[in-house]
Amino acid sequence: MQNILSVEKIEKYYGNKGNITKAIDNISFKVDEGEFLGIMGPSGSGKTTLLNCISTIDNVTTGKIIINNKDITVLKAKGLEEFRRDELGFIFQDFNLLDTLTAYENIALALTIQNRGIKEISNLIKNVAKKLEITEILNKYPFQMSGGQKQRVASARAIVTEPSLILADEPTGALDSKSSRLLLDSFEKLNKAYHSTILMVTHDSFTASYANRILFIKDGKIFNELIRGNDTRKEFFNKIIEVVTLLGGDIGNVL
Repeated sequence: MQNILSVEKIEKYYGNKGNITKAIDNISFKVDEGEFLGIMGPSGSGKTTLLNCISTIDNVTTGKIIINNKDITVLKAKGLEEFRRDELGFIFQDFNLLDTLTAYENIALALTIQNRGIKEISNLIKNVAKKLEITEILNKYPFQMSGGQKQRVASARAIVTEPSLILADEPTGALDSKSSRLLLDSFEKLNKAYHSTILMVTHDSFTASYANRILFIKDGKIFNELIRGNDTRKEFFNKIIEVVTLLGGDIGNVL
């Protein structure tokens, strides 16, 4: 199976000589094509910094991050811009949809930036809308959609360019339980049926239970790893709770 992401001995420091914070401490892991990886950990553990480095929002201090055979730690401004456009899909907690555009236009924006043709854009949007069950809201504006619908439109925008890696930052954080389940069912379908590679940071144990594998981060290091294997989602959920207990602190604050 092809390796999509390789994180190699990365470290990230903030501050100056008098006050240095080590946010990431020698982290290494790999993600293969078609994996659904969750990243969890207490507040301040370094999980968001890790995601920011992988997404090229932030730079590592040392180490390498290789995505689809490209070392992103050596790319310059123009190269990074092209890389984000062609290789990464982003799903954020607050949707990041443009209020003045319809769902169709929000999704089309990513393709327009890639200079795709009108007919190709239309076909791609129709296909992704069917996958995520949002065909009936393509002509609606964000203010006319529920939170769950907005997040599925945001997900469609992220995957329509067929990126090498989809990065999801607390994707269910602003959703109610029903909308969260619908979105996660969509993620599961994309991962299983279309072999999409997903890396998701979440604080929520139910959300994490949809992943195939989870890395737990504590104090900037990988504290533990769980692989779902043949477990049911309920069995995997219970194992997640056990690890969170080992992490220490109240479960509600950690997950």
